[in-house]
Amino acid sequence: MRIAVTGSTGLIGNALVRSLRADGHEVVRFVRRAPAAADEARWDPAGGHVDPVGLTGCAAVVHLAGAGVGDHRWTTAYKKEIRDSRVLGTATLATALAALDEPPAVFVCGSAIGYYGDTGDRPVDEDAPAGQGFLPSVCVEWEAAAEPARAAGIRTVFARTGLVVAGEGGAWGRLFPIFRAGIGGPLGNGRQYWSYISLRDEIAALRHIIDTPGIEGPVNLTGPEPLTNRQVTAAMGRVLHRPALLPVPAPALRIVLGKFSEDVLGSQRVLPARLLESGFVFRDPGIDEAIRAAL
Repeated sequence: MRIAVTGSTGLIGNALVRSLRADGHEVVRFVRRAPAAADEARWDPAGGHVDPVGLTGCAAVVHLAGAGVGDHRWTTAYKKEIRDSRVLGTATLATALAALDEPPAVFVCGSAIGYYGDTGDRPVDEDAPAGQGFLPSVCVEWEAAAEPARAAGIRTVFARTGLVVAGEGGAWGRLFPIFRAGIGGPLGNGRQYWSYISLRDEIAALRHIIDTPGIEGPVNLTGPEPLTNRQVTAAMGRVLHRPALLPVPAPALRIVLGKFSEDVLGSQRVLPARLLESGFVFRDPGIDEAIRAAL
């Protein structure tokens, strides 16, 4: 297939492009600068422009672009960048897809389990309502921005991704050096749930979504067994053969991370009901397997 991907330089996008190409698919990477390679096409998310030539003949479009949630302190300006990079980009792409004479069969739009807000110890699946707060409000707008594609009859899927266990990037990429140094430990009281997924399961799930016509709407990309932060911490120490006992107090996290600390300390017990119902099989269902896969 010919498949278009935005956000191809990010952790997930880069891995997805490698996986697709390894199986012989043609990938068009959308970039915001002038194209520098034959496999690139230009788009301007904020300006509302997408090169239609790059979309021509695509069977699927996977939209993963967006400013990193944990890359900076949440100033007013950066919160606007988080929101705009997702909402404006999705609206631009969905509008362009809807205008094509031959649109793709599927539009996979990145989203996040931040949609559900803090769920405490209550398990939730895709039928749960949106939570309260900044990230849930962003996710609601983000998904709503894809409406032109859905209204045009394109199968539209919202890949609500959890914490991706990977060694080379994302939140977990920052955790590994700390735990390897033997100074990792629970964050806050450690009772908050983390809904994780290994990077290779994340990529496999995205490809499963592309290849499974019956899947549409929200799909949680999380492992089948969410664990508390204290359980995850213990697994990190166990797999890396390092002590993992030093807790990081909540006030310290608030000083370092600002408002983002609320989401680090928040609890999300999210289940991948629709993935499992569609027959997806996890390679790394447990936390130990996910950590070893990242290593």
